[in-house]
Amino acid sequence: MNNPNPTSESGSPVQPDATVKSPRSPAVTDRSRQLAAAAARTAIANNGSDVLVLDVCDQTALFDYFVIATGTSRRQLHAISEEIDDVLQKDLGDTRMGIEGYEESRWIVLDYGSVVIHLFDEEARAYYDLESLWADAKPVALTDLGLTAAEISPRSNRT
Repeated sequence: MNNPNPTSESGSPVQPDATVKSPRSPAVTDRSRQLAAAAARTAIANNGSDVLVLDVCDQTALFDYFVIATGTSRRQLHAISEEIDDVLQKDLGDTRMGIEGYEESRWIVLDYGSVVIHLFDEEARAYYDLESLWADAKPVALTDLGLTAAEISPRSNRT
């Protein structure tokens, strides 16, 4: 039977370790970071705006990063989605595990396993407000991902 109040051998209560680290290996998180950087760079290059990368390693064991970007039209969201797929699949050799919302094109989700890319139109992004929903996630500066100032569009206000 599980003891709801575990004790040490000396009988004192066992305190939970507050510094639990992600079980992922550095190689896995480095690869995830590389994919997130490529997705953010590609979204910016295709005129996506308000590009944001969130490190969610400490919030979930399912994935490492969210990349969030906004497009102004269905056509633009499709272009961003297709270009991200090209870069991550052809250039980086990764495989997309799933895609949702492509036909409706208000919120397209590209699932690359350790990285999930969310492409929104402005109204859907404001409505779903993933930034608030995942408020405990750590925003990652685009410059920390290796993007140069020249690559970061004025339309992307996350530096």
